Amino acid sequence: MVVLTEDMKRVVRDFGPAFVATVCPDGTPNLSPKGTTTVWDDSHLIFANIASPVTMANLEVNPAVDVNVVDPVRRIGYRFKGVATVHSDGAPFDDGQAFFARERGMDPDRIRAVAIIEVIEARPIVSPAYGQGATEAEVVDQFIARWEQVYGWTITREAWEFRAAGDGVA
Repeated sequence: MVVLTEDMKRVVRDFGPAFVATVCPDGTPNLSPKGTTTVWDDSHLIFANIASPVTMANLEVNPAVDVNVVDPVRRIGYRFKGVATVHSDGAPFDDGQAFFARERGMDPDRIRAVAIIEVIEARPIVSPAYGQGATEAEVVDQFIARWEQVYGWTITREAWEFRAAGDGVA
């Protein structure tokens, strides 16, 4: 079991959706964005089943799961490998519903089940741009320029300043 660092927790809580990969019964991959993915405790992630019948069915058969969460501006994040347990009733389900109601303001009646993931491996995801010598500021500037081009927006750099000095990779 992995103990999640404060930075891992921050990335999971702040950037979504997470992309959750499961294995279909025929062995093919299933990748699904999960906007409810968040930190359950120091070694588990959780997401709610709102409209995830394939993902949940896959986890019932094969609990292996891979979760990716990336800050799209800085292009860094984490990959979590784990084992999921699906709960559609009982205390873990009730606790999950209460958690999402309290933490996310979700209507508990929308939640059909929760998947609680024991994280067994966690690794950073870092854009190859950093390996080619780009600084975090350059990566952010590239993101801003691209979104301005795609959407015709004007984005001020102040809108993307980082939370604390020193939390970047470059």
